Amino acid sequence: MSTRPLLLGHRGASKYAPENSVAAFDLALGHGCDGFEFDVRYTRDGRCVVCHDPHHERHPIDACLADELKLPSAADVVRNYAPRAYLDIELKVPGDAGAVFDALQTVPPHRYIVSSFIPEVLKRVNASRQQVPLGLICENSRQLQHSPMLPVQAVMIESKLVTKSLIDELHAAGRQVFAWTVNKEPEMRSFAELGVDGLISYDTRLLAKTFEGRDRPPV
Repeated sequence: MSTRPLLLGHRGASKYAPENSVAAFDLALGHGCDGFEFDVRYTRDGRCVVCHDPHHERHPIDACLADELKLPSAADVVRNYAPRAYLDIELKVPGDAGAVFDALQTVPPHRYIVSSFIPEVLKRVNASRQQVPLGLICENSRQLQHSPMLPVQAVMIESKLVTKSLIDELHAAGRQVFAWTVNKEPEMRSFAELGVDGLISYDTRLLAKTFEGRDRPPV
């Protein structure tokens, strides 16, 4: 049997459960995916919480205390899932993610990646934690232009950018390629054939079913 890309839930199994929730993370793994992507933001008291949007229930996350928001702790997610899941940890904004990195200390670097749209966030992490694998997230060609100048091991490209030539170019530069958000079976199969290293999808059930019977890549 041939190997397949890494299969990751986008904010967990967010088609089937609230995004960035423990239920969504559990479902992504239960469906048969290798892991999931989740988002990290910072509260007023400096806690790392899991949330995609800058507001939670109309409250600005950076103006609230963590205990007021009742959001999952990013460090707890790492501690609870890293032993059994590949983690794509997206840093949404600049800030101190020290608690997350403390939780990652015993996790082998091939078992996770820290990603961001923001080049300065990635540079700052690399300056103090050179052992942490980093990924640049891109949704347009302008953002892709930052890739050669950044200390990243992977580039996360939006599905509309996926071409064989781009994948080959990034691989030649020593970068892994993750494609997001891939929610239809023909695209899942096509991108895998083009050589992407990871697929990120809301529909974790379909993603796992599409590659059922194919070997998991070594991670």
